[in-house]
Order: sequence, then C-alpha cells, then structure tokens
Amino acid sequence: MQIEARAKINWTLDIVGQRADGYHLMDMLMQPVTLADDITLAPAEEITLTLGDVPATPATPKIEEPKPEPEPVVLDDSMLSEAEKKAVEDFAKKIDIMDSSLVLQYGAAAQKNIAAFSENALNSVKTKDLGEVGKALSDLVVELKTLDKPEEKGIFGFFQKKKKDLEAMKASYSKAEANVDKIVNVLEGHQVVLMKDIAMLDQMFELNNKYYKELTMYILAGKKRLEHLRANELEELRKKAETTGAQEDAQAYNDYANLCNRFEKKIHDLELTRAISIQTAPQIRMIQNNDHVMVEKIQTTLMNTI
Repeated sequence: MQIEARAKINWTLDIVGQRADGYHLMDMLMQPVTLADDITLAPAEEITLTLGDVPATPATPKIEEPKPEPEPVVLDDSMLSEAEKKAVEDFAKKIDIMDSSLVLQYGAAAQKNIAAFSENALNSVKTKDLGEVGKALSDLVVELKTLDKPEEKGIFGFFQKKKKDLEAMKASYSKAEANVDKIVNVLEGHQVVLMKDIAMLDQMFELNNKYYKELTMYILAGKKRLEHLRANELEELRKKAETTGAQEDAQAYNDYANLCNRFEKKIHDLELTRAISIQTAPQIRMIQNNDHVMVEKIQTTLMNTI
C-alpha cells in the first residue's frame, strides 16, 4: 500500500502547557501545501515494538519556580469618578480567567472601537485643500491693489489720463467688484466648511476620550484581578504542589500559571491599543488649531481688507 504524507507550514507555533502524560499542548496556525512524501507500506510477518530506557510512568511535571515579585505598579485611576472606580472593583471580581472565551473577548469591543476610530477619525474630516484658501486670499489682495494702482507719471501718464474717460473707469470698477464678490463667496464657503470641521473635531476629541477611559477601566480591572489571583489562588496551588509532590497538583499549578500569563498578555494588548488613543488626541487638536487659524485669517480679510 502506498500513501502520501502531506507537508504543512506552521506560521505560528506556541507551547502553551503540558498534559499530565508529559505531552505538550500547542497553539498553532497551520497551512497545508501540495508537497508530499510517498510512503510505501508492506505487510510484515509479525509486529514487534522495542523500547529503550523509557520510564514506566511519565515524569511528574516540574513546578516552575515563581518569578521574583516585581515592585507593585501604582494604577492611575485619578481620571475616574468614584462611581467608575467602584464599577472597576466590582467588575474585577467577576473576571474568570478559566473561561477562555471571556479572556479572548476581554476588552475586544473597546479595542475595536479604537481601531476603527483611529482609522476613520482623520478621514472623516471633510477633504479640503487649505492651499485653495491661501490662493483665494492672495487673489483678493491683488484684485484690491489693482483698484489703487497709481497712474504713470510724465507724458505717458498725461496721455493715459486723457484716454480714461468716465465710462472706462466705471467698467473697470464693475469688473473688479465682480471679481471681488466671486472671491468673497469662495472664502465664505471655505469658512463655513472649516467651522463645521472644527465642531466635528470637538466631537471626535470627546469620543476619543470616552474610548480611552473605557480601555483604562478594562486595564485597571484586569490588573487588579491578576494581582489578586497571583497572590492568592496561584500561590495556594504552588504551596500545595510543593507539599504533596503529586503530579496532578504540579500540573494544576503550571496550568493556572499559564492562564495568568495569557491574561497578562491580553492586558498588554489593551495597553498598546490605549497608546494609539493617546496619540490620536494631539493629532485631532493640531488639525483643529490649523482650521482655527485659517478661519481667523478669512474673517480678518473679509472684515478689514474689503
């Protein structure tokens, strides 16, 4: 009999624990490929199995030495109200790291909000070219200067003055007035758009602060719970495993330590997402300040220059 032993690619491969029989638990992302080895099997007259120096029973899992306790991190909850602090305390007590689904989804909604917000926040501002505003302002100044352009001196100025009659002057001023009105309309349109964007950026800033506070509450609750579990449940399991020396107790300690480490990584992911929120806030204010400056320039031009 001939069969194919197909190959695969492991994009990720993490050892996440150890079973009671000594085999390891793995978390991996695998992709099959078309490559394969041909294996030929032929019937044998008898089946034999030879083992070397293998212990009769699987080795007892080694109890991982507890890591040195880091200095306690002071959690900054000053931005929270008393009601929010109490909500964090109550929520922390309900966190069950044994529930893999809960750990996987912990803070995921807040993370999704931040990711979507950071991607669309600046795109949601109306597309505008501030260079067009600057050009309109320059055109207005140039147009107004042409009205006060001094006449040439000397004999050429004499003939030029004679040449301009009243009708020519009226036509010139009418043309300039039409150009100025057109430019003013363009500037007023830009001013309206910029004012709307400033108001929308205020709303975006407040929304970003809301998402930031929500993530902070998840992180605070998670750290409080993790600190409690490591100081109590995990420590009790370690002492029990050291006292009894039983394989199942050692495995229980190692499993619980891995659960704590997984939850700690999840909290770290939330902290990375919160950093994005922190970086978004000054970007919003920077764009808003630029819009404010341009609106003030337009208003000064319309009020004082014309």
